[in-house]
Amino acid sequence: MPWRPRIVDGGQRKHRSIPALLSAALAVGPVACTSEPGVEADAVFEVVEATIGDVQAAIRDGTTTCREVVERHLARIAAHEDAIKAITVLNPRALDRADRLDAAQAAGETMGPLFCVPMLVKDNFDTHDMVTTGGSIALADNLPPDDAFMVRKIREADAIVIAKTNMAEWAFSPRQSVSSSFDTTRNAYALDRVPAGSSGGTASGVAASFGVIGLGSDTGNSIRGPSSHLALVGIRSTIGLTSRDGVIPLSFDRDIAGPMGRTVEDVARVFNVVAGYDPADPYTEAGRGREEEDYTAFLDADGARGARIGVLRALADPEETDGEILALFEAAIDDLAALGAGIVDPFEFDVAAELGREGMFCRRFRYDMWVYLRSLGPAAPMTDVLEVLEDGRYSDYAQASLRRNEGAPLDVHPSEWDEPCPDYAENEGRQAYLASLVEAMDDERVDAILYPSWLCVPAPIDRGDEEYCGDNSQRVAPATGMPAITVPMGYTYGEFPAGLQILARPYDEGLLFRLAYGYEQATRHRRPPDGFQRDGFQEKEGAS
Repeated sequence: MPWRPRIVDGGQRKHRSIPALLSAALAVGPVACTSEPGVEADAVFEVVEATIGDVQAAIRDGTTTCREVVERHLARIAAHEDAIKAITVLNPRALDRADRLDAAQAAGETMGPLFCVPMLVKDNFDTHDMVTTGGSIALADNLPPDDAFMVRKIREADAIVIAKTNMAEWAFSPRQSVSSSFDTTRNAYALDRVPAGSSGGTASGVAASFGVIGLGSDTGNSIRGPSSHLALVGIRSTIGLTSRDGVIPLSFDRDIAGPMGRTVEDVARVFNVVAGYDPADPYTEAGRGREEEDYTAFLDADGARGARIGVLRALADPEETDGEILALFEAAIDDLAALGAGIVDPFEFDVAAELGREGMFCRRFRYDMWVYLRSLGPAAPMTDVLEVLEDGRYSDYAQASLRRNEGAPLDVHPSEWDEPCPDYAENEGRQAYLASLVEAMDDERVDAILYPSWLCVPAPIDRGDEEYCGDNSQRVAPATGMPAITVPMGYTYGEFPAGLQILARPYDEGLLFRLAYGYEQATRHRRPPDGFQRDGFQEKEGAS
């Protein structure tokens, strides 16, 4: 009989590892409320909702130290992780890294652009010092030989990977973030609701201030969907602008990796570090030299003024859209118009017809996993991902997706199959969809198009599959390869976050940051989830 993980009440591996690591990390005792000379004795740095700029300014002026920042985030994990189940493993060297950064800061060394930013990283990014399971019990002991490209870049920029985060098994589900290797992640805003999938651990963890910002991946939805459900900003880049090297694949011709954060500025800061050419990812050859020097240069509170924005009503059908989400969307359109944007409403485009083109998607998971497993070297736990069907290392909901790949060749590139499935740049259907949409935007002189990220509120966690609906993120960006960003547009029924999605032409991420920032600064919809507003040390030790 196949092995069956306890995916709701389970996570035994996690529950053994996290308390032990937290005990060791916090053995030094609670953070003292004393300060550096010249700073008020009662100055305490609050990490809840802290931005990258907040953290770095507080360290520079002596209000806090890097070690204290990391300790406070670890304390929040200790206080709240059992409620959310967002974390898979902690980085046992996080405090050592913080101490080294404090020493470098004191010595006057030049610090990287992300210095002392505690970051959460989805469990499909290779980390040489923590297991990378991709949400599967089959990789429970997988310790990659090196870091994924993006992980290496953020570490070189002096960020601290504080923990890995839970995800859907093999990233199969956009609905929920349920792994067989660890647990079921809950929505920090409503613990009986889903955070969407598959980057739900990063989303709930960042929303609850377990880290300042995080990394997720998005094949069809999995950055923008969870960001929408957790009142975050999440960007899916143009295919070719960012590397996927070292990220466990779902479909390499659609996969994108990138930041998920609480503010547009924080996401732009991390995007500066992770965007760009990587010789290990052949897709980035097309985007070589096309990244902007500094995406934060586009952050203008008046950024919507003069932009021409199309409202894609095909993705906001009143018959398919929750009434409160539709009301938020209409309010967002009005807000952008008040900010000086020219609104083209409706922007006419037949999304359904484009998605119906032949050859838009192929099942290449088995082949892409074969490539990934080879990258692990002789320590790879298997050579063929479908071996799990023989030994039962999968959960019930993943079985159907695994079996759909049984007929696919193991070690033959999809472009060479009997029925070829070309890579993105050579895929006639996807390129035609891209050309058709860009032509429509050109005809209307539209800079960007607008639609709700999701049409439905987060589903109850015990009915995540049955009540899955309204996932707009699947419909345009993945097939066309165009960039899209989601930004909070408010809350339905007083508690459920909803996201506004903005899509632009290839390599126009600067415009996305400009529009999202202008909207964010004018509306300020983001707020922390109830029950997670206070600092973990204050909750555990009492106010200092």
